[in-house]
Amino acid sequence: MSDIYIWMIVALAILAIADLIVGVSNDAVNFLNSAIGSKAISFRTIMIVASIGIAAGAIFSSGLMEVARKGIFVPGQFYFDEIMIIFMAVMITDILLLDFFNTLGMPTSTTVSIVFELLGAAVCVAFLKISADANLSIADIGNFINTQKAGEIIAGILLSVIVAFTIGAVVQYISRLLLSFNFESKAKWVGAVFGGVALTSILYFIFVKGIKGTNYANAIVDVVYNKGAEGLLEWANVYFNSAYTTTKELIEAQSDLFAIDPKAGTVALTLRGFLETHILLIVCIGFTVLSLLSYLIVSIFKTNIYKIIIIVGTFALALAFAGNDLVNFIGVPIAAWQSYQAWASSGIAAESFAMGVLASKVATPTLMLLAAGLIMVLTLWFSAKARNVVKTSIDLSRQGDGDEKFRANFLSREIVRITMITAQGVAAVVPQSFKKFSNRQFDERKIKVANAYMKKEDQPAFDMVRAAVNLMVAGILISIATSMKLPLSTTYVTFMVAMGTSLADRAWGSESAVYRVAGVLNVIGGWFFTAISAFTAAAIVAFLIHINQPVMTAILLMVALLLIVRSTIKYRNKTRAERAEDQLKKSESSSIQGVIEESADTIKSFVHRGNKIYAGTIDSLAKYDLSALKKNRKGIAKLEKEVEGLRDSIFYFIKNLDESSVGASNFYISILGYLEDIAQSLEYISKASHKHVNNNHKKLRFNQIKDLKEIEDDLSLFFGHIKTVFDKREFNKLNDIISEKQELFTTVNDKIDKQVARTRTEESSPKNTTLYFSLLTETKDLIDATLNLLATYRDHQD
Repeated sequence: MSDIYIWMIVALAILAIADLIVGVSNDAVNFLNSAIGSKAISFRTIMIVASIGIAAGAIFSSGLMEVARKGIFVPGQFYFDEIMIIFMAVMITDILLLDFFNTLGMPTSTTVSIVFELLGAAVCVAFLKISADANLSIADIGNFINTQKAGEIIAGILLSVIVAFTIGAVVQYISRLLLSFNFESKAKWVGAVFGGVALTSILYFIFVKGIKGTNYANAIVDVVYNKGAEGLLEWANVYFNSAYTTTKELIEAQSDLFAIDPKAGTVALTLRGFLETHILLIVCIGFTVLSLLSYLIVSIFKTNIYKIIIIVGTFALALAFAGNDLVNFIGVPIAAWQSYQAWASSGIAAESFAMGVLASKVATPTLMLLAAGLIMVLTLWFSAKARNVVKTSIDLSRQGDGDEKFRANFLSREIVRITMITAQGVAAVVPQSFKKFSNRQFDERKIKVANAYMKKEDQPAFDMVRAAVNLMVAGILISIATSMKLPLSTTYVTFMVAMGTSLADRAWGSESAVYRVAGVLNVIGGWFFTAISAFTAAAIVAFLIHINQPVMTAILLMVALLLIVRSTIKYRNKTRAERAEDQLKKSESSSIQGVIEESADTIKSFVHRGNKIYAGTIDSLAKYDLSALKKNRKGIAKLEKEVEGLRDSIFYFIKNLDESSVGASNFYISILGYLEDIAQSLEYISKASHKHVNNNHKKLRFNQIKDLKEIEDDLSLFFGHIKTVFDKREFNKLNDIISEKQELFTTVNDKIDKQVARTRTEESSPKNTTLYFSLLTETKDLIDATLNLLATYRDHQD
């Protein structure tokens, strides 16, 4: 029987590696979004700094796996075979859940996922034990589960969302009022003071959060009492302003900050205790020293202090992530290994060996921590999904306009509407002088002028002041939460701070607010979904394993492997397809000749993709293939969205034009209008075909399919000629293509006449006839819009 547990330990080790990869891919958003979004330093430098932070955090972590061992359930109430069921269910569920969020590009909390998976699996096994024992009832569930911990986590979610968002918004608003968007031209002392505040916050965060989980946290700093055991309690009650009756009570209450030896009668202040009991002194000294250092950096070394803040902040969050959140990924497998060691040496049967041993503290071997740190660093460099998750956070907080990933919904509209009404009410009572000052400080015109000459992908999503505030506020909040033992999630804090600062920075204007709010609501909803789905899925998996441990474990591991591989392949293929597919690009040129040149690539891409959609629709209709038609509709929806994105950029395009090239706006607007007409024709053809098949109407007759295929072939040649002309820039051949107009129209009209004759003599299906005529007439509109596009391009080219 022991063989099955050896295989389970091996499987858990493999799952730990996979969990590290998918976990880091999601949690990378915690420490990368501010640096990447501000583009203060190169991407390579960001990754190096984050990698060093992760490696340092992993090395200095003590790796105490308290959550996995005893934080959620009472280990002494479970036997070894039951503990292994819980741990296996947790790891299988965790990998699948985190990979699901990574694929969606949504940040979630690895802490919450692991806690609720442990809770779900433990509750399931506890209920199974209760149902099998006549002496137990549902009321006894509290003997098995640490319900208080789960309550703290849920409270932590709500606390993280509200507090982080509010404080982030307030601090950013004050910072912007003081610094404005023109912060680099301010006096040197202003940047130095801001640097002192920010660096003090971040470095204190490194010490409090980073050192908390390390062996150095318990290092003795100062002995505060060494007069023997006899007077220890009396002194402690005075010193701690408490009423301890036993030394055990004293140790339990103060062991986090003090090292107490009741036998020797000594009380020593630990490093962590020193940091938390001398906050004011440390902060004052740190602020003074770091402000002076910041002034020297700015004035003598001519270095941008905001870049320094972003580098140090990125390192701090990466270090804290690896030093503390590492246990989320490897805690369960290591706890399982240590459980197996204890059971194997006991000589007791697995179903009789109580796991009280997990209640004790056991540090993780340093070699395991180093290996975990290395995997995390490699994942950070090579995971495409990590960058996808970071992109979601940056898009929701960016200063400028752009494509919105999320759609507006009823709740987001109502929140924005209420907020705007409230803002108007506040504005009515605010003094006019303050409003003028505020508007001047929040004036972005200089930023927009500077960014206007940069390519879209090179423009920062927000400036360095906001990035510095993000890192500073996140560091302060996590430090406070750590010292107060509040279970705030690092993911929730960093994300909501970023959202709060973007709101305060007026990044959520009337043009984008409903979409950004909808995005934030989606992410927050995903967090609650994490807790619910983690609990439910882990409970189901634990139940299945309990049915037949060897067989179901093997089946579930195989299913998990197949799902991960399938998800990875699909995501990779999707990414490759998006890279390979010609994307419609916004014109960024400021002259009419530049616009003509840039729009040529757009037309080439559009015609190529339009041809594929038309041909795909006709072929799928001929085969009566509903799934292919559905996929085709997604393709046209994406094309229409890109055209809509081009239309949304017209305002900025016109603003960017040279005075001598304003005429380019007419050309560009006309081109977009014809592209929209073509897209609408394709959308109608695709929609009508899908509706016909989806409603199970009769297949088109052989002659109808044959006629449509002939038109498809002619159009394919027509679109192919257009693509070649725009690809090779052989615009002198446009007249030759336009001259094909009559031939195409004649072909389509002939097909219409044939169908009229068939309808009068042999056609018996009104639905077929309606669809066929609709496809032909819409094809004529498609050809007409395409020819108008070519004629417009030819005229302006001439």
